[in-house]
Amino acid sequence: MVKRTDGSESPTLAESDADGHDKPRVKYGELVILGYNGYLPQGDRGRRRSKFVLYKRSEPSGVKRSKHYIVQSPQTSKAILDANQHSISYTLSRNQAVIVEYKEDTETDMFQVGRSSESPIDFVVMDTLPGDKKDAKVMQSTISRFACRILVNRSEPSKARIFAAGFDSSRNIFLGEKATKWQDNIEIDGLTTNGVLIMHPRGQFCGGNAKCGIWRECSVGGDVFSLRESRSAQQKGQPIYDESNVLQDGTLIDLCGATLLWRSAEGLQHSPTKRDLEKLIDEVNAGRPQCPVGLNTLVIPRKVNIGDQINQPYVYLNCGHVQGHHDWGQDKSTGARRCPMCLEVGPVVTLCMGLEPAFYVDIGPPTFAFNPCGHMATEKTVKYWVNVDIPHGTNAFQPVCPFCATPLDANSGYIKLIFQDNLD
Repeated sequence: MVKRTDGSESPTLAESDADGHDKPRVKYGELVILGYNGYLPQGDRGRRRSKFVLYKRSEPSGVKRSKHYIVQSPQTSKAILDANQHSISYTLSRNQAVIVEYKEDTETDMFQVGRSSESPIDFVVMDTLPGDKKDAKVMQSTISRFACRILVNRSEPSKARIFAAGFDSSRNIFLGEKATKWQDNIEIDGLTTNGVLIMHPRGQFCGGNAKCGIWRECSVGGDVFSLRESRSAQQKGQPIYDESNVLQDGTLIDLCGATLLWRSAEGLQHSPTKRDLEKLIDEVNAGRPQCPVGLNTLVIPRKVNIGDQINQPYVYLNCGHVQGHHDWGQDKSTGARRCPMCLEVGPVVTLCMGLEPAFYVDIGPPTFAFNPCGHMATEKTVKYWVNVDIPHGTNAFQPVCPFCATPLDANSGYIKLIFQDNLD
């Protein structure tokens, strides 16, 4: 029996050695959903959370291809009916299918992601809505119930490979008659309905010098292709031979409704921690930034969703001046305000800290904010994400704030913050 790891267990003490002593668990990495600033609005519970930590299993759980063959009626074939046998069924016609059997692989651990709450899914992912998600409801999800699987090499954790589709409770994957599939020589492969897209960064994600790469699609067998004409088009893209399904630190995974960021354990060692971010907030607050109108000291909150406090800072999105809440210069008809510092007219938004460390590409002062949501982060972090186009709908792309998934302003997705601070 493989012990489930849902990210809620202790990250350090979980296994015992032969003498009964606790030994640290090996951390492979983290999958973090874009659009959540550290936790789900209803709270992280069990396998539903904003971030899933992948730890080395106490026993290997991976599988690898062993053999394949053609059958006339796949639903009654031995491999499909055997609940202990992992298999993928590629339906070619009503009377013919190719069954690919998988066998246990002692060299890998398998983790599965999808919308289903059934036990084979390690990380339950729901559709991400932009902005404030407290009362948001998704009418119909486009995320597959068994969206994808990740296999990590137990002795080389840097080799984490992603594959489209996951095994269900009967350890089966079915690609129906209408699914996109093909045969090359004796091998068979296919794509899922809405696809699993990946984008590797160009350069080191952590360090602040990476550029976003090109979105690709990953097949059920783990090969990489250019995107289809639209998300669920029948014709597959062109094979991309110089890219692989091995996840890099900073690889984005799009499941058509939610986008995940992969952070490797090694990459996270160079990233800020939650404590580092709290220290940065404390340093800004230590400068006692002032509101030039109310003349009160502003305080950046260390927690999310604490409501508007009397000292809550706001930022003018056209000029970047940070002030408190006041009615000076307000245009009642448009909601725009005239900045008392520079007289620039424009929208004003609450300023709050981006608290999910995994989204940061460097460690530094939070001197910039995303426009129009007002999430603060480092200059390099903000400038990285404004250049990343996230899939949206069937064939559209748009940059979003990683902390709340709000689409960024088309003209300028960020603003440099100007505090009235250190006045003593």
